[in-house]
Amino acid sequence: MKLFNSLTRQKEEFIPIDPKQVKMYACGPTVYNYFHIGNARPFIIFDTLRRYFEYKGLDVQFVQNFTDIDDKMINKANELGITVKQLGEQYIAEYFKDASGLAIKPATVHPKATEHIDAIIALIVKLEQKGYAYNVDGDVYFSTKQFEGYGKLSHQPLEDLEIGVRVDVNEQKRDAMDFSVWKKQKPNEPAWESPWGMGRPGWHIECSAMANAYLGDTIDIHCGGQDLIFPHHENEIAQSEAANGVPFAHYWVHNGYINVDNQKMSKSLGNFFTVRDVAAEFDYEVIRFFMLSAHYRSPINFSKDLMHQAQSGLDRIYTCIKNIDFLTEQAVARPLSLQEIALSQTIGKYKANFEAAMEDDLNTADAIAALFDMVREINVKLNNVQQIAVGILQLAKDTLTSLGAVLGILQKQQDNEVDAEVAELIEQRQAARANKNWPKADEIRDLLKAKGIELADTPQGVKVIKLY
Repeated sequence: MKLFNSLTRQKEEFIPIDPKQVKMYACGPTVYNYFHIGNARPFIIFDTLRRYFEYKGLDVQFVQNFTDIDDKMINKANELGITVKQLGEQYIAEYFKDASGLAIKPATVHPKATEHIDAIIALIVKLEQKGYAYNVDGDVYFSTKQFEGYGKLSHQPLEDLEIGVRVDVNEQKRDAMDFSVWKKQKPNEPAWESPWGMGRPGWHIECSAMANAYLGDTIDIHCGGQDLIFPHHENEIAQSEAANGVPFAHYWVHNGYINVDNQKMSKSLGNFFTVRDVAAEFDYEVIRFFMLSAHYRSPINFSKDLMHQAQSGLDRIYTCIKNIDFLTEQAVARPLSLQEIALSQTIGKYKANFEAAMEDDLNTADAIAALFDMVREINVKLNNVQQIAVGILQLAKDTLTSLGAVLGILQKQQDNEVDAEVAELIEQRQAARANKNWPKADEIRDLLKAKGIELADTPQGVKVIKLY
């Protein structure tokens, strides 16, 4: 498999440290609100990468943290008159509701920053002892000029980064680019005891400590949104490699931005949507399918029109699966015909195309295209055959659903059962058709459609389609 490595700015063959295992770290949410659609993209993308590794038989140790202490959380908790811990617990629970809806698998570990204070302090002490961190009256800073490789992920020398930096009004720091790893306690803030007095960790140090605690000094893949490259991931590299003296991550994988109606998403423009907002109008699975419909490194534009297109595309695949289920009811157990053998080979070809797309830098857009090609062939080859071998139908369904599982889609059970009243109406319509009483048959068909049931007459019999 090849992945685009932000560190080297090129696609590289992915070679894990352990050939049977992948160690992945993904930056999780700061839990002070519902997560928005911009957050959803990396959560979905890197869940899909994890799923593909598991599909290929690898054991994936996947760590995604919760930042449950920072300025935003403190301010929000104060506004609501609750503790930061209460706020964090509330929105961690809400995260899992939305993540479950989006079919995002729970990480191997979901560490919380507040539960790893000892590990964070130990890392800062190590940096201080090695001369990379310094204490100023209870505030501890990382000295960027002491770390020779600073800027290697963002591909800018320290001098250029200094020119573009927004300098904090802080006379304590030795240099404008230095960043906080431990913050001295302010009034009405949560704090922990430390060698530098009461305080709390800075944001960047949290991920370095938690990645190290669960995955070791060097990991295979560190991933996140493109907006985290600088300063967050740059600072993670500096802290981790300064402390441990070895590479922090071999591959850095970042997804592109998401816009809303071709504009940057922002609350001031009124185009800021949480996943919970969008899920009120569109199914969670449609959101996931939409996010995977473009290559992860490309910008993606969110709009209602594009969401409706995603809904139609997903429905097209589900309709094929429903059709397979219907045909299976009339299928026969016999060896495959030559035509069915040819279709099985075609299905195998598109499965190979799917895997090739995923191997090429997680190209989910081309992988989905392979699924559509497969659906087209299945529909064309099976719809006009009266007696179909059950084996080819099982192969078709198993392939679609197993590849869908890699993308986190197509796992819903299709419900084609109808109640006794509808079943009786269908029988009456069939009797009317047999007697060539077309007006009566049409009348019953329209009555069923008003009840959300559409009938399709096929060579294999009448097919029931639930419209809603």
